[in-house]
Amino acid sequence: MFDIFWRAIAIGIGATVAMDLWAIFLHKAFGQPRPNWGPVGRWVWHLRDKVFHDDIGGAAPYAHEKALGWAFHYFVGIVYGIILVVLAGAGWLAAPTFLPAFILGIVTVGAGWFLLAPGMGARLGATDRPPPLHKPGRNLVSHTVFALGLWGTALLIR
Repeated sequence: MFDIFWRAIAIGIGATVAMDLWAIFLHKAFGQPRPNWGPVGRWVWHLRDKVFHDDIGGAAPYAHEKALGWAFHYFVGIVYGIILVVLAGAGWLAAPTFLPAFILGIVTVGAGWFLLAPGMGARLGATDRPPPLHKPGRNLVSHTVFALGLWGTALLIR
């Protein structure tokens, strides 16, 4: 059981690294801005008081919000890795298939669209942030990369 837990954690970390490498690629190849985890860290810091803000930029700053945002990003990836192993079962670790990872990867988009974006003061899916027409598609692609990272890491450590 202990081995399964640590493998699930590794799968979540590997998937999050894959997503971060994708963001670096998009930045270098297409000039897309890299994710700014500072506002996410500020949001996490203020969760003790409230979940939904009109604009997280108006909330009191936290000195270590960028580090907290990065840590939260990896914490969430780890939680998703654990959820995948719990839902797919320990047998999935012996013979990982892409479909369970892909389904979870797509479902996880909802956390950003329906909790994180509105929590930080954006509309659902952050469609009011530039460029609005591309953001949902980019989220789906990034979370597909996350799913590939879940599956690829599971294959590497089986």
